[in-house]
Amino acid sequence: MRLVKVGIASVNTTVGAFVANTDRALTLAKRMAEDGVTVGVFQEQLIAGYPAEDMVQWQGFIDRQWPELERFARETAALPSVFVVGVGVAFQGQRLNCAAVVAGGRILGLVPKEKLPTYSVFYEARTFGRGRPGMAEVHRGVPLGDYIFRFDFGVVAPEVCEDIWSADGPMRRRTYSGAELVVNLSASPFRLGFVETRRELIATRSADHQCTIAYCNAVGSNDGLIFDGGGFLNQNGRHVMETPRFQQGYAAAVVDLDRTLRLRGEATTWRVDRDDWLARGGQGTTELDCTGAVATRREALTYPVPAHRSFFLPAPDKRRPAREALCEDILDALSLGVGDYFEKTRAFKVLGIALSGGRDSLLTLLIAHRYARRVRPQDPGSLLQAFYMPSRYSSDSTRDAAETIARELGVPFQVVSIDEAFERERAVARQMLGGAPVTPITEQNIQARLRAQRMWNWSNSCGGLFLQTGNMSEKSVGYTTIGGDLMGALAVIANVPKTVVMYLLDYLLETTGYEGIRKVLAKPAGPELAHNQVGEEELMPFPILDACFYLYAGEKLTPAEMVKALTSMFPEVELARLASYVDKFVRLFQQSIYKWVQSPLALHIGNLDLDRERALQLPVVTGSEWMRGGA
Repeated sequence: MRLVKVGIASVNTTVGAFVANTDRALTLAKRMAEDGVTVGVFQEQLIAGYPAEDMVQWQGFIDRQWPELERFARETAALPSVFVVGVGVAFQGQRLNCAAVVAGGRILGLVPKEKLPTYSVFYEARTFGRGRPGMAEVHRGVPLGDYIFRFDFGVVAPEVCEDIWSADGPMRRRTYSGAELVVNLSASPFRLGFVETRRELIATRSADHQCTIAYCNAVGSNDGLIFDGGGFLNQNGRHVMETPRFQQGYAAAVVDLDRTLRLRGEATTWRVDRDDWLARGGQGTTELDCTGAVATRREALTYPVPAHRSFFLPAPDKRRPAREALCEDILDALSLGVGDYFEKTRAFKVLGIALSGGRDSLLTLLIAHRYARRVRPQDPGSLLQAFYMPSRYSSDSTRDAAETIARELGVPFQVVSIDEAFERERAVARQMLGGAPVTPITEQNIQARLRAQRMWNWSNSCGGLFLQTGNMSEKSVGYTTIGGDLMGALAVIANVPKTVVMYLLDYLLETTGYEGIRKVLAKPAGPELAHNQVGEEELMPFPILDACFYLYAGEKLTPAEMVKALTSMFPEVELARLASYVDKFVRLFQQSIYKWVQSPLALHIGNLDLDRERALQLPVVTGSEWMRGGA
């Protein structure tokens, strides 16, 4: 047996906080060594924090990482473990996103990332250079390139994030060259349901390449990107361990690398593929002999037996029901996003919400309270402030709902009427129009803008983080006010569809029993900026609106194709009505791009987000002639 204990860490880093990031990693590295870990794996861009984006163009931002990497090596010199950490280096005019192998007080090698994603939320090819097969350079006296590393326990192949997502990535040539343990350093943002995709991918790569894979992922939030952690250890396609998500820390498990080698020998397909690859002139990876760098201590490791003490029977199923998993993942991700933004910016002292008595602001409050409950379990309400700002159109029921949930959560609650200010602003607008009446939509917008202005005034005066509460569905069709409810310092649910908002509130009502939630859900959703407003009556049923958004912005269907898809999804709705909904959605969406590009920074939880800088990059000014014609 060749037993190896692999530790997989997730560190909550802050971009540019090199010393603090390294300190956190050192704390975990020392704990891992005490726990008998042989190989400790840390995430992509550990020292710099991720995503640094254009910060890497500052030479000082890159150069300052190296002393911290040296400090990490120096302070782990006495530990009988090998560590792999993420770092950025500047080499011959390029910035390289590297995995650094550290042991015995030395930096043994640097392996650059080869696959640089430039899609969705990623912009790496804009700033980073690529590693390449056969690369063999030296940086500051350290080997830099396409290397694998031999230690007294076996051969390790480092790689970085996107490298594992390509079927033609470096893993193939490195395992064909003798690598047994592949360590992947990632900073993969949370996306709804994506953890299953990661789990399946890692199992597939591990089986295809007949190797053991340790996959490490970042945790925490920087700007609008949320990282959920959740590392994996998989041996030749068999799941071994998954690390906890949404929390900093590490987990470790033992594998027998002789098993990996044995299964590789038994896999005739793998051997034939390797022979064919070599015959075609496949370029191998250079092995660095690091056996003298560190003497690992593995004598106390025990064979990895199942906790339920059976190699044949299934382990107890600890998976959460699908509904619970979906809702808890979203709530955990968003509360982590709110909390890290609040803490890491170091600009705020309290969280503020304009609580309307409606669904969106209610969910935003519950998410913020979830964060506050984690950091101040004895008095979470002390981190929050809620304001109810009624006008003549506000109902007693929404005020009662807002007041009820604030009381149940222990959140300070103030009622500040805007009715008098609304009257004044409407009169001023009429004066500016030469006495002509203002339009009904202007009257609605005046109310929304008054509320936003007062929240900004509060924020400026007390260091409050003004949370924007709008959802993705209404934002996509411009059912929002520039300078009003579209405004805030951080948009918490701006990438959450309205149907998901309602689904989450139903779940929270069941799990918490808050009367305030029940009171909000008892009333049809509407902004209360005019008499008897109901959102679905002014727009369309929210399930159809969300379907239109997905088909148009996600699947990139034309309006005619959307109608065909919707007839299958909603056969109970007549064709003409569905067609009118599609026309309305597309028209409103195109006309509203200018609005949502002005919205605040938003938290990302899916692949389909309204964020022109990261996800859905659309021109503000565009014609619609291309949409006409056949499907």
